[in-house]
Amino acid sequence: MSTPGLRERKKVRTRRSLIDAAYELFARQGFADTTVEQIAEVVGVSARTFHRYFSSKEDAALSVLTEQHDAIVEALRTRPAEESVLTALRTAVVDTLRRYEKDEDCDALRFHQLQSLVASNPTVRAAAADHSTARLAEVRGLLGQRMGGEPSTDPRPGLVAAVALCAAPAAVEARRALDPSRRASELYGQVFDLLGDGLDYPATN
Repeated sequence: MSTPGLRERKKVRTRRSLIDAAYELFARQGFADTTVEQIAEVVGVSARTFHRYFSSKEDAALSVLTEQHDAIVEALRTRPAEESVLTALRTAVVDTLRRYEKDEDCDALRFHQLQSLVASNPTVRAAAADHSTARLAEVRGLLGQRMGGEPSTDPRPGLVAAVALCAAPAAVEARRALDPSRRASELYGQVFDLLGDGLDYPATN
């Protein structure tokens, strides 16, 4: 594997510095009152330079989510071929979240800060949902391979991917509102277990 050159290492450092500055400002003065110009000023670059790395402050905030999704996709890709779709996806999601919670080669601090932002800010929450939707095709493709169906005619992989990436986070946030102390990995595991049991619940009347 080749070693990144000086220019590439500088780009990585600048990107990391912008993320750090963004989160410091979010914590100090709130997400809504933080501007791209302020983030760039902390790092000593222009707003134009900021936009070379991120499309918006929401994009900078969601950088941890990007890394997390990459890790989930890679974990799903390496799950045993004989595992069922939901089991493989549940394990990939929950194991990745546990790594972040335990800070195992992950940015646990940013992970927890992002969770707080998503819980408290509708704009960040909406951006996170859009971000998850953008990853649907990738996850759908992996699930389709596991199921052996034809992606163009089989709606099941897309349904499972949509539930996992869009519906499950919404369910987790709803449950977290009732008990903020519970870990994300525990909540996601519970949601996936409920999905595995089926959603056609009987009426009580």
